[in-house]
Formats: sequence, structure tokens, C-alpha cells
Amino acid sequence: MANHSQLGFQDASSPIMEELVEFHDHALMVALAICSLVLYLLTLMLMEKLSSNTVDAQEVELIWTILPAIVLVLLALPSLQILYMMDEINEPDLTLKAIGHQWYWTYEYTDFKDLTFDSYMIPSPELPQGHFRLLEVDHRVVIPMESPIRIIVTAGDVLHSWAIPTLGVKTDAIPGRLNQTSFITTRPGIFYGQCSEICGANHSYMPIVVESTPLTHFENWSSLLSS
Repeated sequence: MANHSQLGFQDASSPIMEELVEFHDHALMVALAICSLVLYLLTLMLMEKLSSNTVDAQEVELIWTILPAIVLVLLALPSLQILYMMDEINEPDLTLKAIGHQWYWTYEYTDFKDLTFDSYMIPSPELPQGHFRLLEVDHRVVIPMESPIRIIVTAGDVLHSWAIPTLGVKTDAIPGRLNQTSFITTRPGIFYGQCSEICGANHSYMPIVVESTPLTHFENWSSLLSS
């Protein structure tokens, strides 16, 4: 959950998000080094007199041609690795289907019989004390922690987007099309997200709440909901 005046990312709760945060820090340090070098050269050129050796130096031109290429490679390699990791689906333990509607979500646990429910945002007058306004729902998505989860996302009317920042998940929900992604929660907790596609007047009232629990708690919850 994001806090007031927070400058960085939310605490990562999945291996993919941990990789994304690490890559962000890596790219930020590269950008900081480039800005420092450019600032130093600008200061040096303003304070020193230009000479013919500086203007016509072939070695300098060679360096400022090769150095950006090396920087791009240092950024591209980890970026491509993370992209392949995000697209990889490894034999999930549980498959979940999320269907976006105006303006709520429908969830189907395809591995269980008749385990389907709608998830609506709780209105502010009915919100229990201590819960988050515009983020809490009447039915949370409960998943087992440390288990590969595959989620299939689609929409029943207009474009939506199923996104949870702390899990590093953001998948478009398109009518007539199935998109899929996977994630693993590394710790128990409650993770909040929202629809990240402008889908209409109540676009900002489509929260997503995922509750990660131990496997035994998930089995008890699924058996109670199915009965």
C-alpha cells in the first residue's frame, strides 16, 4: 500500500516486482552517471578556452560514439531478461479468470466448480473503520502464497486493465480477447490495485484487492465459498 509523500515504489511482493525495482535502480544510476558527466563537461567548456585539439579530436568523437552504445547494451540486456520472465507461464498451481465490467470485476476460479463471484467497491458510507476508502471491495480475491498463479483477463463491455503495483502485474482486459499473465506472492498480505484503463464515468471506482494466505487458509476459504 502506498503511503503519503512516498517517492519510491511500493514494497515488492513478487519476484517479478523485485526484478523491476532492481532494474529501475540500475537505470537510475546509469542516468545519474550520464547527467553528472554531461554537467562536468559543460562546466569545463564554460570555464576553459576552446582549442583546435578539442574541436578536431578524433579520439573524443570515437569515445562519444562507442560509449552510448555500451550504455544502451547495459540497459537492454536486463530489460529483455525481465520481459521474457514476465511472459513466461510455468505450470500454474491455480488459474484465475478476471472479467471487467462497468464498473466491477467478476472472478472465476476455473480449477473449482461453481466458484465465481463479483467484486464491487464498498461505498464510503458503508466502509468499516480502518479500511481504505475507494480501495476496499466486498469480495477479495484470495490466493495461496508461494504458488504460481495464472490469471486470464478479459472484459465484457469496454476496455479495462487489471493492475496491482506491488505484484508487478498489469494486463489489459479487452472484450472478445483473453490475455494472460502469471505471478507468485512471496509473503502473506493484502494487495491493492485499480483499473488502469479509462473505462468510463466510474473508472476510478474499480478497485482490485488480492489477499495472499497460506495454503491451508485458502483451502478452507474455497471450501466454504463453494458450499
